Amino acid sequence: MPPNAAAALAGLRRLCTTTDAATITISRAKSQLRSEFDPDKALQIYSSVSKHYSSPVTSRYALDLTIRRLAKCRRHSDIVDLIESQKSDPKVASEPFLSTLIRSYGIADMFDRALQTYHQMDTFGTPRTSVSFNALLTACVNCALYHNAPHLFDEIPKQYGVVPDKVSYGILAKSFCRIGDPAKALQVLKDAQGNGVVITAVTYTTILDVLFRKGKIDEAEKLWRLMEETGCVDVTAYNMKLKFLTAGGGGLPEKVNGLIDEMVKARFMPDTISYNYLMTCYFKNGMVEEAKKVYDGLRGKQCRPNAATFRTVVYFLCRNEDFEGGYRVFKESAKVNKIPDFNTMKILVEGLVKKGKKKEAEELIRTVKKRFPCNMLNAWAKVERNLNLVSDDGADNVESKKDSEP
Repeated sequence: MPPNAAAALAGLRRLCTTTDAATITISRAKSQLRSEFDPDKALQIYSSVSKHYSSPVTSRYALDLTIRRLAKCRRHSDIVDLIESQKSDPKVASEPFLSTLIRSYGIADMFDRALQTYHQMDTFGTPRTSVSFNALLTACVNCALYHNAPHLFDEIPKQYGVVPDKVSYGILAKSFCRIGDPAKALQVLKDAQGNGVVITAVTYTTILDVLFRKGKIDEAEKLWRLMEETGCVDVTAYNMKLKFLTAGGGGLPEKVNGLIDEMVKARFMPDTISYNYLMTCYFKNGMVEEAKKVYDGLRGKQCRPNAATFRTVVYFLCRNEDFEGGYRVFKESAKVNKIPDFNTMKILVEGLVKKGKKKEAEELIRTVKKRFPCNMLNAWAKVERNLNLVSDDGADNVESKKDSEP
């Protein structure tokens, strides 16, 4: 056990109340963690089942969610206690398990500890392959240390004999894309091919995105042709084109619709992201009813609205002074735990008050205060004061109303 592991484990136990693990299944714990935004409750849920995870993927998913809840509330010491306590688990000798800890430090924006954990692998008897190397590179990118990624890519393989794989090259290319240097990202493709590494579709689309954003259309089309030759064109790649058409490629609905038709002819079914771009294009061109029809028809196309869907629709409805419509869409987002961001919700609340819908505004705030991270509570309290609103956390929220249509 590492020197600080016992103290870390004791700290974690102090954070979490005792829970009978038999009373909650792993599946139920994952579901609760997705909708639980209180960091202490998230810790309690994770603690109740953390020893029962047999799958590294399941363990990573649960730990990631818990760390995100703590990170949003800047509970850094609690994050350290939680992750360090995991190092006393016998599974730490498994590379996938330890890689989860490295990734978690990246999510928490604590790269020094991620790197320290990687260097500790010999202590735990954990083998090093591209799996843990990729976790370290991912932590570096998640911490926005994009300029550090090339150094790691060069030094770690030399120090530990790790061989980069297609994912490693993809993360390196992503780091160059994040700093807006597509030329170096394209060089990564050549280096990978020179080393016999097959590039993934994800890497291609990441570079395609930055080429479009930089206005390098000819290079983007050249890369597209290469993607077609290598069989790497997919729905995500088409969505990158849709994004460009919506944001900077003219923004005309007929062009966006034309590309969606092209997708279908190529036997790629448009997804929620595809239709989000179409809705955005309609809204930007003042075609509100057409955008609403796309939103209303999503489920009929086997697509579920995501967080971006709700944010886009609520925002543009508010811009068009349709605050009642925005409130209806907000309620739909709340039912599936995909409430739009603070700024969008603030516009909606102010609009509801402006239209004399004070009760609805109070109900909205009552709901979002339970879902937003604790570091946003002061911002919501300020909104309430400025609009002379009152939210009683003990009262029913909008989801419990049988009929609260404005």
